[in-house]
Amino acid sequence: MGQASTRDRIVIAAASLLQRQGYVGTGIKQIAKEAEATLGSVYHFFPGGKEAVAVAAIKYSDREFAAVLRDALNSEEDPDAAVEACAGQLAEGLRASGWTDGCPVTAAALETLGTDSEIQQACADALRNWEQIVTDKLRSSGFQARDARELATTIISALEGAEVTAQVNRSEEPLRVTGRQLARLVGSYGVSRS
Repeated sequence: MGQASTRDRIVIAAASLLQRQGYVGTGIKQIAKEAEATLGSVYHFFPGGKEAVAVAAIKYSDREFAAVLRDALNSEEDPDAAVEACAGQLAEGLRASGWTDGCPVTAAALETLGTDSEIQQACADALRNWEQIVTDKLRSSGFQARDARELATTIISALEGAEVTAQVNRSEEPLRVTGRQLARLVGSYGVSRS
């Protein structure tokens, strides 16, 4: 296998491990093993060690989740229905993973709070990117800029919290309920759709 594919395997393995067990709980040897790569190759691609791998993994997860979010939001024309559909897709994905694959940045973000680390920055960037995707959907549906931005922050924050609650309770219900309530909130703005 070529160098790029080895690097990709390392990043994807790290992303999966970080999502399931967090930054503190994930070791560099475990990343190498999961990626079917040598420890030497991990350090070759990531001389900065575990933190550098984690940053690359979070950026990868950011892009992957952004694609899921875009697809979910684009599955419905009306923004209220789109937000509810998005929550539903998250609920189904969480159940399918056995309640382990929640938000791809939550664990790492919480473990690095209060630090000015690259990991914290990558997590913050990811959340901002996802908010922008929701903002863009709302803007394209006729929402004013400020309303779209504030609603996007509310939607991402609510979905993040509902995802953790769903994991803890091993139930889709927190995400389903949150999706319905967010849809009502979005619909309450009465933006006309032409």
